[in-house]
Amino acid sequence: MIKRKILEIVDQSNYPGYEANIFAQQLDMQNTDSYKLLLKALNELENTYVLARDRKNRYFRCENLGYFKGTLKINPKGFGFVEADGQSFYIAKDHLNFALHGDIVMARKNTQTDHRSECEIIDIIEHHIKTVVGVIKKNDRDMYFLPDSFMNGHSFSITNIKEFKLVNDIKVLLKIDSYGKTLKCHIEKVLGHKYDPGIDVLSVLMEHDIEPSFPEEVIREAAQISDKISENEIKNRRDLRDLQIITIDGEDAKDLDDAVSVEKTGDGYCLGVHIADVSYYVSQGSAIDREAYQRGTSVYVTDRVVPMLPHVLCNDICSLLPRVDRLTLTCKMHIDKKGEIKDYQIFPSVIKTTERMTYTDVNKILAEDKKAVKKYQHIIPLCRNMQELSNIIRKRRESLGNIDFDMKEAKIIVNDKGRPTDIVLRDRGKAERIIEDFMICANECVAMHNRWLEVPSIYRIHEMPEPKKIREFSRMSRNLGYPLHANAKAVYPKQLQEFLDSAKECEEYPVLSAYLLRSMQKARYDAECLGHFGLALENYTHFTSPIRRYPDLIVHRMLRKYYFQQTYDIDEMKNDELWIEECAKHSSAQERKAIEAERDVEDMKKSEYMERYVGQVFDGIISGVTKFGIFVELKNTVEGLVHINSLQDDHYHYDNHSKSLIGRTTAKTYRMGQKVTIRVTGANHFKREIDFELLQHSRKKC
Repeated sequence: MIKRKILEIVDQSNYPGYEANIFAQQLDMQNTDSYKLLLKALNELENTYVLARDRKNRYFRCENLGYFKGTLKINPKGFGFVEADGQSFYIAKDHLNFALHGDIVMARKNTQTDHRSECEIIDIIEHHIKTVVGVIKKNDRDMYFLPDSFMNGHSFSITNIKEFKLVNDIKVLLKIDSYGKTLKCHIEKVLGHKYDPGIDVLSVLMEHDIEPSFPEEVIREAAQISDKISENEIKNRRDLRDLQIITIDGEDAKDLDDAVSVEKTGDGYCLGVHIADVSYYVSQGSAIDREAYQRGTSVYVTDRVVPMLPHVLCNDICSLLPRVDRLTLTCKMHIDKKGEIKDYQIFPSVIKTTERMTYTDVNKILAEDKKAVKKYQHIIPLCRNMQELSNIIRKRRESLGNIDFDMKEAKIIVNDKGRPTDIVLRDRGKAERIIEDFMICANECVAMHNRWLEVPSIYRIHEMPEPKKIREFSRMSRNLGYPLHANAKAVYPKQLQEFLDSAKECEEYPVLSAYLLRSMQKARYDAECLGHFGLALENYTHFTSPIRRYPDLIVHRMLRKYYFQQTYDIDEMKNDELWIEECAKHSSAQERKAIEAERDVEDMKKSEYMERYVGQVFDGIISGVTKFGIFVELKNTVEGLVHINSLQDDHYHYDNHSKSLIGRTTAKTYRMGQKVTIRVTGANHFKREIDFELLQHSRKKC
């Protein structure tokens, strides 16, 4: 009651700011007992960051004094950013206040400088890091722990270190028991020696709380699942085993969860997208399901996969192996010659794929390679139909404004010991595009179906970019000579795609595309269908990969419950809607965690690869500019840092407006998109760092 009265005063439009004694007068709480109650209420409002005091001890709403809650992201160099409501606030190392990467923090905007985008951390609301991976360092006199990742000056107290026989450079996983300047921890698991094959990747996975092995309960439950399909179950499904259906995946893929069929019709094509019916085998609430929910997604790192489901399911029983009966959910779409879905059906099915095709083989067929054509003569018409339909679907999406960032993607080749031997660019050929087009088409169709039915479901959404980010990108692109003509508050996907098309042949294109991608919102899961900006689609979900993504499994379950089985229980629908809201948040968080782990492993392997090239010279392009230096990307996507201290020809300062480094004496400028020549001065795969020195740069344009 007292807190409510205080806030009523604070929220008045003409509120000037009161000290505690003025509140006492206003609320007639000036005697000793009531004044104590008032102070208690004010303290509680302060402690929960509803109110804060200015320098004159006057109380205001926290947000009015620059306080805000956000997520801390720390760079290994020591500085960080607090992200909140689409904005990012820089924070210097001295203002981190012992917070760790990923913590939910209360921060305050720095009003003491001209940099309005700087802040300092006031309090840690929620700790993100629960475990730490690192090495035990041991000498004749003592033993200490050295973490793999930046831990912001924290020291470690390991309570059970004497219970283990530890040697120098042994990798361990610590569980944090209590927080403070010294983290009190215990050894949860000994991972292996630092230099053992595979321990480096395992360490990164553990660092991100990604457990490669499954609990015994899950393994036992999976072992009890039969790989035999009963005749009764087949009778309850549409039998498509006589239809020519193929899977198309990478050579190493084992979790084959999608297959396709295409037939020509009088006015277009009939596209069948057949997806492994994981929901038949994994029942809601089972041990397998609970573990899959926690994982949220499979994680793919260089030489291994950490699957969402046990191998017996993802690589065998659910995988759409060639010429084997498999249970599926089919989305059958009749598509006209303009790429529009004129009619569709979604139903349980049973299939038997004709061939297990690879992207390489299909690309060879479409290129009319003689050996491939001869080997796969029986599916040549299917492949040609697929290419024709894919072209039609893609043309329709391009007309809507689908954004194709056309980013270079690295493939790291490793030997049997996990050491990188080469880095090549992934080829995105016609076969890859065909499958992408068909899967997007099915995802759009199922999303539209569920939205029209108004049944509980989960959607894949991608919201409009923040105007601030578009303005920043526009400023940067204009500096490079490529102005973006668009309203930052009402930008359309087609405008961005037309911009990218206009710069396609220019040397700055990779930087423009990468920076524009970083300017976009992150795609996420939601219980509401809010559309997908990047794909320029009003309806979109994830339906096509239930083996490796938990949201797809939810979509299948909701289809089964509310469409196939015609459930109309209102209370059950409400419960499912509430559960899906929580699941969407959790799945989005797990996806981000998986992406971070995959990126960290990639950075580590790239650093390890570049260790052999220290001292050698390469051409590259400036891909990023910061206060502490410039990032240069090589042709193979390897990125390294030219530290500002290594630029000896002048004293450079960072210009935030143009996102460039400018020499104070020479006015020499380094900005994104410039071609440069560098020498590799250092590489350390344990630190995941690559250092360059600049030799020269060019201002040439296309």
